[in-house]
Amino acid sequence: MTDNPYKLPDGNVQISFSGGRTSAFMLHEILQANGDLPERCQVMFANTGREMPQTLEFVNEISVRWGVPIVWLEYDRCDNKATYRVASWHDHAISGEPFELLIRRKKYLPNTVMRFCTTELKILTMKRYLTKQLDWKQWSAAVGIRADEAHRAKTDSKDRWLYWYPLRDAGVAKRDIFDFWQRQPFDLQLESVNGTTPLGNCDMCFLKSEKILANIAKTMPSKANWWIRMEQETGSTFRKDRDLAEFTDFVGRQSDWVFDDESFFCQADGGECTG
Repeated sequence: MTDNPYKLPDGNVQISFSGGRTSAFMLHEILQANGDLPERCQVMFANTGREMPQTLEFVNEISVRWGVPIVWLEYDRCDNKATYRVASWHDHAISGEPFELLIRRKKYLPNTVMRFCTTELKILTMKRYLTKQLDWKQWSAAVGIRADEAHRAKTDSKDRWLYWYPLRDAGVAKRDIFDFWQRQPFDLQLESVNGTTPLGNCDMCFLKSEKILANIAKTMPSKANWWIRMEQETGSTFRKDRDLAEFTDFVGRQSDWVFDDESFFCQADGGECTG
């Protein structure tokens, strides 16, 4: 048993890279502790097609600068069964195609109660690749959850993998992530606010706060188009209390002062993806 929390556990190891600063820091520390990763270790990024362009650029830059192969995956279907597509920096979805394919299959939208988007687009897509492409039977799954958010860590996957939380075990907090990226010659080109990235994950994810979504709708209204179309085509909404077409129209008609008034839009986040 090693005292270094970043040393690879025995057996196959999956490193989930979300494309954010925290999971990138985790990957950096694992590389520092282990050197070039062995074939039994796979670094994986699951693209939903709704990530910000800066996130995709960051994933590619990490791979190039740090010399680490990253497997790009996307949810797909074949013979009416869920499968995966191996994508790349040069060939990847940018208009929500994997996400839309999943919604058309389900015939309803994910929501705060049934977050099947994270499960299907990320977790199970990566699992399908590991079991079908690499024939893995069991593995350890590294997830970028920090010590200051340890309550989000799961103890049992009830599946083929065991969770590995090196950041939690190393006592890493938001400030450590911030300090690390301040020292680097490059960074994710998305604003960090209090250690989080409001534009990270899917651009207008329903788990983001009302204030964040309002800012996106005001400054980048085209980002809402896909989400509005999904609501209209399914006849439902991502959140039961918010019709995105009405919300986006309302936000577009407001003056800029409303974004500085903390009482105007709800500030609370519902959660975030970790895949």
